[in-house]
Amino acid sequence: MIKINNIDKIYGTGEIAVNALKDVSLSIKPGEFLAIMGPSGSGKSTLMNILGCLDRPTDGEYYLDGTDVSQLTEKKLAHIRNRKIGFIFQTFNLLPRLSALKNVEQPMIYSGINRKNRLEIAKQALVDVGLGDRVDHKPSELSGGQRQRVAIARSLVNEPQIILADEPTGNLDSESEEDILEILKSLNNKDITIVMVTHDTQVAHHAHRIVHFKDGRLIKEEFPPEYSSEYKEVKTG
Repeated sequence: MIKINNIDKIYGTGEIAVNALKDVSLSIKPGEFLAIMGPSGSGKSTLMNILGCLDRPTDGEYYLDGTDVSQLTEKKLAHIRNRKIGFIFQTFNLLPRLSALKNVEQPMIYSGINRKNRLEIAKQALVDVGLGDRVDHKPSELSGGQRQRVAIARSLVNEPQIILADEPTGNLDSESEEDILEILKSLNNKDITIVMVTHDTQVAHHAHRIVHFKDGRLIKEEFPPEYSSEYKEVKTG
């Protein structure tokens, strides 16, 4: 599903240039659950922005479903973001004045889905994450774990093939963390590809494979022992 070849990403020019990614190659199978780890400044977020079609590499290739998306127009990239990729953020990124239902509805507005269908889909998405009784609550009326569930529901309404989760449990207590990880694993069991950035080793070990970054380079990968050896067929390159 995802293949990046020799990706570089440089911000700025001359003496102030920062090489955020250096010759990174990585393949991700359809239906895989991948965790990305590394210290701050290691290139994790830059890679997620490129995978999410929010940024372009300075050099190298990014193939998504066989298409080199690094060469596409901004309009086509926006279409891919809206139809193929769901985003979950550490800070939830919910609109504070809107209810949970209205927040979940937002991606479908840009997809041109009519209001009646939007509301039905949004309500079902909230039911699916255990918030069927919180549809009219605003973010300030929800706990951190509930807000992250709203964010997950929002990421699902356009039926994405890939979910990119950037520290999805970073602001949560341990009980809420487990709840969110169980939701992510249940989505992965439905063949949705999950790519998750985390600083937490225990969280990372819920994934099929873990790749480690340092100073903009992919330095190693590991496979939690409880998962099938089939994922060892996926090479970082």
